[in-house]
Amino acid sequence: MLITRAPVRISFAGGGTDLPAYYQRHGGFVVSTSIDKYFYVHISLKSGRSIQISSSDYRAFSRVNKGEPPLWDGDMGLVKAVLHELGLDGGISLFLASEVPPGTGLGSSSTVTVALIKALSALRGMSLNSAEIASLACMIELEKLGSPIGKQDQYAAAYGGMNAITFTRDGVSVEPVAISAEAKELFQRRIMLFFTGGTRSANAILRQQSSNSSIDKGDTVAALHAIKAAAHDVKACLERGDLDAFGEILAETWEQKKRLAAGVSNPHIDEMYALARKHGVVGGKLAGAGGGGFLLLYCHEEHQPAVTKALEDAGLHRMEFGFDVGGPQILMNAFSRSAWRRTA
Repeated sequence: MLITRAPVRISFAGGGTDLPAYYQRHGGFVVSTSIDKYFYVHISLKSGRSIQISSSDYRAFSRVNKGEPPLWDGDMGLVKAVLHELGLDGGISLFLASEVPPGTGLGSSSTVTVALIKALSALRGMSLNSAEIASLACMIELEKLGSPIGKQDQYAAAYGGMNAITFTRDGVSVEPVAISAEAKELFQRRIMLFFTGGTRSANAILRQQSSNSSIDKGDTVAALHAIKAAAHDVKACLERGDLDAFGEILAETWEQKKRLAAGVSNPHIDEMYALARKHGVVGGKLAGAGGGGFLLLYCHEEHQPAVTKALEDAGLHRMEFGFDVGGPQILMNAFSRSAWRRTA
């Protein structure tokens, strides 16, 4: 038995500038943190020459027979692509489960990729560092599967912790945010997450944003320039401990984010955000590309009971969480590479 986990993330600022259509022309910059909500991969050995995959999130089951041509479609397409890339085609059973629903803006899809690479590379006896895991995850998702996504989620999950991540045509660099322990603790207390009750695929939003960026469409590119500048401001204010400035930047960048593509927000989300602001929230935005999922809010502690009551009375659900620092981890590895080889 082998069990791994990888953390999902909260993107504070810069989201959208990690898409190749933008960063290859202008350079991208995001600030994010991993949190203590995880995607888990459980591997057990089995007899036979196939791979069985079960997912609790998608309530799905799939079987991959040894020697079959690769078919990366449906909910299990990502899993099959990772298996193919790492040269695994028999002798194991995979069980996948997440603490957060897919499509909720916390980077769960790329966290799946990172957790699978961590687990399957360990099964193969490979030792990959954070940069190698993130790079391989990006290659599988963006190139192998052609997903219209960016790169911040893979790097956030692979490195763990609170980081400033720079994207250029020449590569990706990850720098921990130099926030003090006291400010980090206070910051965590003032961040709130509310589930709006909706899940979505961000692909349509991201495709439109990528298209607008690739042709340098004025509104989209101008908004991304502002979002990237705000991400640098977020890093600076966190490092000097000016947390309220973060809340104000969050409010400003949400307005910029809604300019990126149709469907980023909707009347219900706008109403919930206005309700939160009315009860004391300094600033907020939807996590991820938009369209649904989790609403991220910055709020002083004394206002949080009123905000929580107002939003929960309106049908939202608050999720408690903490910041994570570990990145992907092997929780249990009870068999060796040779044991897998005898079974495959």
